[in-house]
Amino acid sequence: MSDNSKLLPCVMIPMTDRQLLLPNVSIAEIVDYMAAEKPAGAPDWLVGNLNWRGQDLPVLSYDAANGGTAALPDGNRGRIAVLNTIGEYHDQLPFFAIVTQGIPSQAKLAGDQIQSTQSDTGPADLMAVDVEGHIAFIPNLEYLESLALGKTDP
Repeated sequence: MSDNSKLLPCVMIPMTDRQLLLPNVSIAEIVDYMAAEKPAGAPDWLVGNLNWRGQDLPVLSYDAANGGTAALPDGNRGRIAVLNTIGEYHDQLPFFAIVTQGIPSQAKLAGDQIQSTQSDTGPADLMAVDVEGHIAFIPNLEYLESLALGKTDP
């Protein structure tokens, strides 16, 4: 029997060409994808805004923020992941959201199941990791938050 106290509850979030790996505590909620009207002149990485629990949240395309092309989900598999912010501007923006390309899945991982690996990373990636033979990317949440606040240009 394994010691569950040493397992980190995580979520694997499908993007266009990769999986993101985030701890459960960074995710406030996963909601169904709904089209958002993109503001005129908005950057490619800004999909639009989401009214979530009475707050207007910026919805980002992780793919575009990472140097790729903004991709909206096909069919009914996409979701929007509402993320808790962790950076210095948390008081201004406690949450932001990213579009997923599928339904996120739960995982419980021990430290020895995650190994740092070499892989092409973009500005929205903190690092690439090998999770039992599968490459996943830990996103740079502070970078994404700074985009959502207009503090950084990709």
